[in-house]
Amino acid sequence: MLHRSLANCRQLEILDIGNNEIRDEFPFWMETLLELRVLVLRSNRFNGSMLLPSKTSALFPKLQVIDIANNSFTGSLPDRYLKSFTAMIDVEQNITNNDRVVIYEPFMELVIKGSDRQVTRILKTFTTIGMSDNIFCGNIPESMGKLNSLRYLNLSHNNLTGDIPSSIGNMATLESLDLSSNQFDGEIPTQLTNLTFLAKLNLSMNNLVGRIPQAKQFSTFENDSYVGNQGLCGVPLTRKCEEGSGAAVSPEEEDDDSDFVDGLSCWEVVLLGFLETNKIIEITSQCACIIAILEDSDLLLCCILEL
Repeated sequence: MLHRSLANCRQLEILDIGNNEIRDEFPFWMETLLELRVLVLRSNRFNGSMLLPSKTSALFPKLQVIDIANNSFTGSLPDRYLKSFTAMIDVEQNITNNDRVVIYEPFMELVIKGSDRQVTRILKTFTTIGMSDNIFCGNIPESMGKLNSLRYLNLSHNNLTGDIPSSIGNMATLESLDLSSNQFDGEIPTQLTNLTFLAKLNLSMNNLVGRIPQAKQFSTFENDSYVGNQGLCGVPLTRKCEEGSGAAVSPEEEDDDSDFVDGLSCWEVVLLGFLETNKIIEITSQCACIIAILEDSDLLLCCILEL
């Protein structure tokens, strides 16, 4: 359990207790730490809802980095916190050149664009929300779109549902958006094409439908941004869209794409699975292949036989 005496550290700016075995609920008592800029709770055993009533009106007003990934938080995303993250709104207008850097020694580990990176200094314009690998459910609150200075957002591997809110298109500085492995449905909002700084997009493994937008940054994203959405169609996927409606062409209407799975060939699916896991853990029914893995001491052979 996290010791409550930390609430007495009124000038605390950075708290990193990631990668431990701490079992507790979310530390609501930290809301009184008005100088806190970085909160890292990732890879612990925190659990429960983050929606308990608050006794203060100022909730983490200076927080610019929150990483609570890989825990067991449940319930809806904490809308009341999202509305209070003023350090993630209009940052460039509210900061001076002499007030840009927070030094952290010796280093801190953060997930940036899907990769673990060691950080030794943090600009006050650096902002990230990492809430992946939990058990959050429900919709993404519209208030998320007000965080127009947020650079990295990762909500992957939860049970989030509903449409992707078009208000995310207002997050003008967003560089990385990962909403993969949830239960989102509906079409990809065309407003997301307004995210001109977006360098990494992952919407894979959801229930999205319709034509993939192609304007601006979206023309640079490849298959892996969209795989696992059977209702999506259009470039870069091989699945065609119906004329006029924009809906995906049904499998029986496809010309000759039976050897492709969401834009990846059968061979590519096998290769990706093999490289990532050293074994094939799942073969989709759309992939007309038989995979045999033969082990001979240190020699691993992957035989692929086309039906």
